[in-house]
Amino acid sequence: VRGLCPLKQILHQKGDNTLIFEARFESGNLQKVVKVNEFEYQLTLRTDLYTSRHTQWYYFQVSNTQAGMPYRFTIVNFTKRNSLYKRGLRPLLYSEADAKKHKVGWRRTGNEIKYYKNNAGQGGQPYFSLTWTFQFPHDRDTCYFAHCYPYTYSNLQKYLVAISKDPVKSKFCKIHILCHSLAGNIVYVLTITNPPKSGKGTERKAVILTARVHPGETNSSWIMKGFLDYILGDSGKAQLLRDNFVFKVVPMLNPDGVIVGNHRCSLTGQDLNRKYRSNVKKCYPSIWYTRNMIKRVMGERDVFLYCDIHGHNRKQNVFMYGCERKQQAKAPYVHPRIFPLLLSKSCPDKFSFPDCRFRVRKSKEGTGRVVMWKMGINNSYTLEAS
Repeated sequence: VRGLCPLKQILHQKGDNTLIFEARFESGNLQKVVKVNEFEYQLTLRTDLYTSRHTQWYYFQVSNTQAGMPYRFTIVNFTKRNSLYKRGLRPLLYSEADAKKHKVGWRRTGNEIKYYKNNAGQGGQPYFSLTWTFQFPHDRDTCYFAHCYPYTYSNLQKYLVAISKDPVKSKFCKIHILCHSLAGNIVYVLTITNPPKSGKGTERKAVILTARVHPGETNSSWIMKGFLDYILGDSGKAQLLRDNFVFKVVPMLNPDGVIVGNHRCSLTGQDLNRKYRSNVKKCYPSIWYTRNMIKRVMGERDVFLYCDIHGHNRKQNVFMYGCERKQQAKAPYVHPRIFPLLLSKSCPDKFSFPDCRFRVRKSKEGTGRVVMWKMGINNSYTLEAS
């Protein structure tokens, strides 16, 4: 990440209890820390590279901790007016000591959580603060804080290596290189379907799934992992799905942004989910190659469904955005509300149909969902998860 390796900082002197912060690791994000008093720290997040905005994702390491002391952290440069931190969301904490001793991983932490407009800002844009108090569980521990459960590019690669080495899964899941990102990282595409029995299989419809176009929305990678775990499993339903469909999956559209700890953009400083109409292959390779791959699939078979998986920072629940024509075409088109409605019926505790929206706004014309819909995929969705 930007040619920096974490420096081992030397503690100032014995008895100095100042926390040591570090974020120069994969997906890390923290720019500056000011110690306000003994147990209070003011944190500034790094904006997405080559932009002056998009602060939401944070992920950093803290060492030289003291157990049981009332610490307060305040992040001072959020740019969104509203946040789920106002509605019960709490920061995540990971303690190396707890992981080692008690096998405890990431957990929500923090009390006295407040999200509010502060007196600072930039270029006429106000800044918002998130503040919380907490106590570290152990002395001299190394801990991590994050906005959402981290899922790095390395996590994905490890997962894909395990699939390729699995003698069963590798038979029906083929992993290919879709393209290379600007920084030279591989963008993977998976083709998942059971081998056809004696020449049949051309009539199988395609399902296309993509995720992690916005790097700070790590929940999209966890949903993608859940889908892959399921579709590559040996349940009867997974078998049936693989017999009847060809799944094309791009699990991480923006590996560069993920690696450097961006929230929304790629290394061009652009939101890739507004670039599906662009023909600039050089700047947005993963988007260009994904769209081309989908065009190719559409030439070979019907595409039953396209879905791009996201995370949402201000809304609760899991829900979908779809595309609806003002005058809905008659059969054979399936109405775009049917699939989300079926989802809400099969898992009402997870999926909220009332939160779904089907209007196509002008500002969303360049998104994957709208561009694929205009290319002719009737069931074209964005899946959002809080």
